[in-house]
Amino acid sequence: MMMKDIENFAKQYVDFCEQQRALSKKTIAAYRGDLRQLCLFLKEKNADIDRDSIADFVAALNQRYQPRTVKRKLASIRAFFRWLTDAGELNEDPVKKLRLRMREPKTLPRTVPLRIIEGMLRFAYINASEGLTAYERKVALRDIAVMELLFATGMRVSELCNLNMKDVDLRSCTVMIYGKGAKERLLQIGNPQVILALRRYARDEGRRGDEPFFTNWSDGRMSDQAVRRTLRHYGRLVAPTMKITPHMIRHSFATLLLEADVDIRYIQRMLGHSSVVTTQIYTSVTDNKQKEILTDRHPRNRILSGDPVPEVYGTYCL
Repeated sequence: MMMKDIENFAKQYVDFCEQQRALSKKTIAAYRGDLRQLCLFLKEKNADIDRDSIADFVAALNQRYQPRTVKRKLASIRAFFRWLTDAGELNEDPVKKLRLRMREPKTLPRTVPLRIIEGMLRFAYINASEGLTAYERKVALRDIAVMELLFATGMRVSELCNLNMKDVDLRSCTVMIYGKGAKERLLQIGNPQVILALRRYARDEGRRGDEPFFTNWSDGRMSDQAVRRTLRHYGRLVAPTMKITPHMIRHSFATLLLEADVDIRYIQRMLGHSSVVTTQIYTSVTDNKQKEILTDRHPRNRILSGDPVPEVYGTYCL
C-alpha cells in the first residue's frame, strides 16, 4: 500500500466513524490526530506498513507520552487497521499479533466530597434568591439546574450540553441521555428538589423541543467550557484549593451509590458504560472507604478503650 493510499484511507475511516458510528466530536478529533501522527511518522521514516514499523511508531510514542495516552493512541490505530483488513485493503493486520506491554499506573478517580457538593449548591441557591436582573436570574437558575442534573444523573458534561428541551420530561421526571456511539439511556430523576430546580429554569426558557435545554448568553447551546467555569466558580467558594470538574461530579455520583450498596451493574447502566469492567474502577475507591470505616469507625474502637488488655493464653482470655 502506497503512503498516499493510507492517508486517503485514514480520512475515509474518520468519515466512517463520524457518519456511521456517530462518535462524539472529541473522539473523532482524537482519531484524526492519532492517524495523522501515524501517517506523518511513516512518511518521515519512509517505512513500510508492517509490524516492525508500527512497533517503532509505538516506541516513539512511549518517549513522548504517558502510558495512558499511548494506550489510547494505539487503540485508535488498532481499530483503523482492523477496519482496513475487514474491507479487504490489507492482506494482514500489522497490529493484530503485535504484543506490547505498557505498565499503566493505576489512578483512582478523583471525587468531590458530599459536603463540598452541598456547599456549592447552597451558594448557588443563595445567589438565585438575591435581587437580580432578569439575565442574572436566568444564569443563576441555569447554574443550579446544571449542578443538580450533573449530580442527580452522573451524566458526562458532553451529554449534558447536548440535551434538548424534549429530552428532559418534567412530567414523567425522566431525562433521555444520548451517550457515546449514539447509545441512549433513560434515567429517572428521583429527588423533588432537582425536579423543582429544572422546572424553575425551564419555565423561564420556554423554547421548542428541538432547541437546547441549557443555553449561553446568546441563547446558543451551552458549551463544555461554560459548565466547567460554573463548577470552578462555585467550587472556589467552598474549597478554594480544589479544582472541581464535571467528571469529578460523575465519579462522586458513582462512588457514593456504590458506598450505598447499589449493585455495580445498575451503576454501569446509569453511567452508560458498555462494559462493567470500566465501572469496576470505582470499587477501588470504595475499598479505601471500607478500610477507613473499619479502621476509624468500627464500634470495637468504643469498647475496652484505655483498659489494660487481659493476658492471652492460646485462644482464651483468663
